[in-house]
Amino acid sequence: MKNSFIKVAACSPALRVGDCAYNADQMALLAREAAEKGVKLLAFPELGITGYSCGDLFFQSTLLDSAWQAVEGLLAETAGLDIILIFGMPVMMDAHLFNCAIVLNCATQSVDSTVPLGLRLGGIVPKVYPTIPEKRWFSPMPLNWHTSSAEGVFHQPDRDGLFCIPGYPDLTFAVEICHDMWVPDPPANRLCAAGANLIINLSASEEAPGKAALRRTLISAHSRRNHCAYIYTSSGPDESTTDTVFGGHRIIAECGQIVAEDAPFSDNLLTITDIDLGRIAFENRRVVREPEHNNGLSKTYLPLQKGDAPLHRRFSRLPFIEESGANTEGGWQHILNIQAHGLRKRLLHTGCKTAILGISGGLDSTLALLVTDRAFKLSGLDRSGILAYTLPCFGTSELTKSNAYKLCKALNLDITEIDISSAVRQHFADIGQPEGVFDAAFENAQARERTQVLMDIANRMNGLVIGTGDLSELSLGWATYNGDHMSMYGVNGGVPKTLMRFMLVSMAADTDNAALAAVLREVVSTPVSPELLPTHEGQIAQKTEDLVGPYELHDFFLFHALGRGAGPRKLFGLACQTFEDDYEPVTIHRWLTVFFRRFFSQQFKRSCMPDGVGVGLLSLSPRGGLVMPSDAVWRMWQRELEAIAPMELP
Repeated sequence: MKNSFIKVAACSPALRVGDCAYNADQMALLAREAAEKGVKLLAFPELGITGYSCGDLFFQSTLLDSAWQAVEGLLAETAGLDIILIFGMPVMMDAHLFNCAIVLNCATQSVDSTVPLGLRLGGIVPKVYPTIPEKRWFSPMPLNWHTSSAEGVFHQPDRDGLFCIPGYPDLTFAVEICHDMWVPDPPANRLCAAGANLIINLSASEEAPGKAALRRTLISAHSRRNHCAYIYTSSGPDESTTDTVFGGHRIIAECGQIVAEDAPFSDNLLTITDIDLGRIAFENRRVVREPEHNNGLSKTYLPLQKGDAPLHRRFSRLPFIEESGANTEGGWQHILNIQAHGLRKRLLHTGCKTAILGISGGLDSTLALLVTDRAFKLSGLDRSGILAYTLPCFGTSELTKSNAYKLCKALNLDITEIDISSAVRQHFADIGQPEGVFDAAFENAQARERTQVLMDIANRMNGLVIGTGDLSELSLGWATYNGDHMSMYGVNGGVPKTLMRFMLVSMAADTDNAALAAVLREVVSTPVSPELLPTHEGQIAQKTEDLVGPYELHDFFLFHALGRGAGPRKLFGLACQTFEDDYEPVTIHRWLTVFFRRFFSQQFKRSCMPDGVGVGLLSLSPRGGLVMPSDAVWRMWQRELEAIAPMELP
């Protein structure tokens, strides 16, 4: 798992404006602390060696010479550390002064090195777009200007601004400075098009109301648009306060998600997290780029040891809830609206004024009925066209059947009961199936009979059968082929079980309908079951999560496998860390094996699944959501899982 991550940090050290030696000492202290914690890349603020707010002192040779002397001291204090530092300082080149970022590989430094300082640096990257006030002191770097300096070769963003670490083959990073990020076409766009997947921004951004939120939005958008990680670090409150105050805001984002942050004026100086290079590589594999966008950039290689420190980063137990924004204000209502508008369009397009649903009293059919109710309201259709049926058979419990009736009553909808027991028994007699043999035929005959009844009612009433199956069930193939697997339009196919539960709980808390709230809570607390085996004294005899595993694990596996490109070993490590208080590694390994085995073996059901609305999370639709052959084998994934067992399982 750790091979997919690199530990990075952003910092805003203590600073004295113009005191280069002091500033370098503070940077060295944080570099040593970060290296001890396993950090491989450490970013400091813009012009951190001198202080950003030196003003006309930048004209003084004393300050510029002191800056280089301070860098010599920083090299001596950090020599041999297995870390790369990226820090800011002013640099003279060909009679021009530039605001630059220095890339320094401490691991290759020697205290008594006789090599000129400039040649010991991994790179010098100038700011491309100085602000108007900065142009009083600093020249902009023309993107087509090739030049060098006695201090070392400059790494221009459009020519040779890419940096690689051989031990991390999935990592290519580049640097931009503060205002470069705010222009219409920032250097990061070209750098990422050429192969960079981590952008480091050294900044000095003054504080103003609303600016922190603007930074978050901008950095999230940059990292999402360019399918990269983004490390942003800004000068802290020790800068001059003559006219402005700096807050030391630090943000680390990954593919649009902020994974670590220290807000302005935080007491913490180091913001540490782990960047998931595997996820970024997965995202970039899904992006088609034109070859000419490479621009011929060259790469600088900076050798480091492979990191093996424990992960700082923690992952959500319920990633679909966080990713969908369902836990934000109005989030779950938005998902419900997406589902309802999908069904509304299908109803209007087909001219159907009737929707037929089988209501089991479980999670899936409950949400489907709520979606259908909203779709009818959006369409202006008479709600009497919502035809709800409960179709009890051998495994139907009193609890779920009661919930079905309570739900429809709370929504002021009629419900019709059709007991399918006799029809199923006749079918058993027709095919020679003993009723006491509880095999697949016994179970699936009931599911198919329910579907047949609903389909035929739909034909008779010129209506649509609304599918209730969810994303979690589709991923595991936990549906009867041509039974509950089939419908005329599915409304839950983009919603996993964990998100569904959250939506119903949220709805129960939000509604003014006390009866609806009560039944929703009852539905959520009821064990998930297909109810296809005979009940025990009226109680549920068949619990899905006992048979195929906990949905919170399977949804976690699904999210990271399909949404983040994680393989079995990485998934196992992430799950062991995330669920360490609830599941033993051997249990996680067992259900992870079940997940991959079923995911591959059940693709044939997804290959012919009916139309259904997606909600923008993951889609398993064969029409673009998941393009996968039904006869693909899972042997390579199985081998990776088997290789875990002897080393990591008790």
